[in-house]
Amino acid sequence: MNSFFMSLLMGMGQGGGEGGSAGSSLFSFLPLVAIIAIFYFLILRPQNKKQKETQKMLSALKKGDRIVTIGGIHGVIQSVKESSVIVKVDENVKLEFSRSAVSGVERQSKDDSDEKKIEAPEDKNGEASEAEEK
Repeated sequence: MNSFFMSLLMGMGQGGGEGGSAGSSLFSFLPLVAIIAIFYFLILRPQNKKQKETQKMLSALKKGDRIVTIGGIHGVIQSVKESSVIVKVDENVKLEFSRSAVSGVERQSKDDSDEKKIEAPEDKNGEASEAEEK
């Protein structure tokens, strides 16, 4: 096995005097550069972007947000501390989670969504009656 590498190195050393070998060695690195570029654009860049979005979401947590933890627990934030949040899971159940345990924030708290579901039909009826009056 060592003789293979030695012959390979000797072969590279002999071709150093020719003008064409410098160009061919440049082209031999081109696939490596292409692989690195593809790796960056397909793996590293999206991962960094997602990490920044997650940090932004965690720093924007506030009282009343409806969240889901990485364990799948749904609840409403009752208070926010520096490195943790207290989540109300049921009427008399409050749990404290690390901020990093929050996997996502839903758009509205449960109470807000119930109120908006009730208000939406009234708004539509009110708009329809106003349109008929005009």
